[in-house]
Amino acid sequence: MEKYGLIGYPLGHSFSIGYHNQRFADEGINAKYVNFEIPTIEELNEVLSQNPELKGLNVTIPYKEKVMEYLDYISPEARAIGAVNVIRVVHDGKKILLRGYNSDVIGFTQSIEPMLERYHKKALVLGTGGASKAVAYGLKSLGIESVFVSRYERPGTIQYESITPDVVHEYQVIVNCTPLGMFPKIDTCPTLPYEALDEHNILYDLIYNPDETLFMKKGAEHGAAVKNGLEMLLLQAFASWEFWQGKE
Repeated sequence: MEKYGLIGYPLGHSFSIGYHNQRFADEGINAKYVNFEIPTIEELNEVLSQNPELKGLNVTIPYKEKVMEYLDYISPEARAIGAVNVIRVVHDGKKILLRGYNSDVIGFTQSIEPMLERYHKKALVLGTGGASKAVAYGLKSLGIESVFVSRYERPGTIQYESITPDVVHEYQVIVNCTPLGMFPKIDTCPTLPYEALDEHNILYDLIYNPDETLFMKKGAEHGAAVKNGLEMLLLQAFASWEFWQGKE
């Protein structure tokens, strides 16, 4: 039986384990997906040696960057973003080769692309973490220039208090890559001039629990198109499977 899994720490509720095991059952695939909760990235070697049937891994916080030094190959997208969240494990005789990819870009671009109109040229990316970098990379591939928004002053970013009504008219696509509004703190949202939004704006939230975040609700009240991160998550999971099967 083939084995796939997730490495990270801590691993609470994981979407991946439920999705992949359900898929294996539905499609009659002789495989199982397990969680490997490892306190340090150094334990990756132990996971590999103790699970010779392992064919692929997903990588989550806090190892998306640290895992890169263990890989034999890194895709151009993952290298540009500086984060890997999918690993294909290749058994070459007694050698194990690890190939790293990033499915965030695929999941996000495929999910937001149908919402985009010709006039969408600029985006605000809220947050500066790994997901933000993947989102900015994806937007660039769709011909949209983006600027990061942070609470702090740092190069190449603007601060929330600098976002005026004029800014949201110019930067009509707004992507929330922060945890603001995620369950259980559903009464929080990024600080924006929501009253200035209109039907030309898109508010995309990477959060999928709850279904409609306060960020989305406030956008929709002013006519903006809104979407949560569930479809992106499903597309990422599908992309992981493609990478594991060598269809990169």
